[in-house]
Amino acid sequence: MEIDIGLGKKARQAYGFDDIAIVPSRRTRDPQDVDIGWKLGPHLLELPLLASAMDGVVSPEVAITLGELGGLGVLNLEGIFTRYEQPERELEKISKLSKEKATSGMQEIYARPVEPKLIAKRIEEIKAKGVLAVGALTPQRVRDYYEIALEAGLDILVIQGTVVSAEHVSSNGHALNLKEFISSLPIPTIVGGCASYQTALHLMRTGAEAVLVGVGPGQACTTRGVLGVGVPQATAIADAAAARVQHLLETGKYVNVIADGGMRTGGDISKAVACGADAVMIGSPLARAKKAPGRGFHWGMATFHPTLPRGARVAVEQSATLEEIVIGPATENDGTLNLMGALRTSMATCGYESIHDFQKAEVMLAPAIKTEGKSLQQAQRIGMG
Repeated sequence: MEIDIGLGKKARQAYGFDDIAIVPSRRTRDPQDVDIGWKLGPHLLELPLLASAMDGVVSPEVAITLGELGGLGVLNLEGIFTRYEQPERELEKISKLSKEKATSGMQEIYARPVEPKLIAKRIEEIKAKGVLAVGALTPQRVRDYYEIALEAGLDILVIQGTVVSAEHVSSNGHALNLKEFISSLPIPTIVGGCASYQTALHLMRTGAEAVLVGVGPGQACTTRGVLGVGVPQATAIADAAAARVQHLLETGKYVNVIADGGMRTGGDISKAVACGADAVMIGSPLARAKKAPGRGFHWGMATFHPTLPRGARVAVEQSATLEEIVIGPATENDGTLNLMGALRTSMATCGYESIHDFQKAEVMLAPAIKTEGKSLQQAQRIGMG
């Protein structure tokens, strides 16, 4: 529904996760009877979870652990781990930067160029442990580095930017033709981000196996403030899910929708799937893991941009193991631990057996969902407060 915001402009109403609630159906199930697996190209994955390609979240070690748990850790192939042979020193420096010097300090650290040999080395470290190697490159640099990544054994490529389109226009004549490029690759490709029906549909037509949906919702992202660009996640995911249906009708090919950012709790992840996501990509919830490389901090891929940073280094409390955050057991009641157990229980509570079934769940506008009857929790700052 469009709303007049003035005589010369109309606007659609959009909604985020805090605006909606999932409605229980007439059926319930046992959580152990729920299947949360999904398929990405030839790969069958146990958990619909990807860790964001952020240096404070994913190291080769974290990618290996997540792979062993059944998820995917996406390594930033243009980050600290491929610029420095000894990345621990630089990560320690970042954790020691003052709040005032954080952005400029990271710009200096990230000024060092990517070393192609380190791209190969990091991928080989992950592959050596028998899990899928997933790496992210920006559209601007993917042609420079993808061959060495493939030679090292990369299993899944993520082409990721703040906003990625299938129709980039450039006067220099060097714009990446996503459709031609993806069709030439022997491995599944994920592209994004996007936040609208048309952009999602065009990205699906490139031949990608999945699209990332989300522009600016992450805890460390400031794109919405710096550029004024973004769409609340519930609406963005639902629009992309509609594009997936249209693309399926046109081609017979199912393209996964991956909700990227804006999720802190198991409830947020459940809402993302109910809105149409096949999987989720999260950063800050995993940055809380004790083995996360950020040492209590989390920052996005555009935080250190040399001329226009669009992110912030945010502090997180490293208070649990990666296993506890992903599959439990939970020792807190605020929904930030056992994220996949929460998704499984939400699906069971609503009577759905699979991810695709859960995408059909009824969703209701519910602005009171986080406050109704929760005055004591809010006053005591516990639970949902």
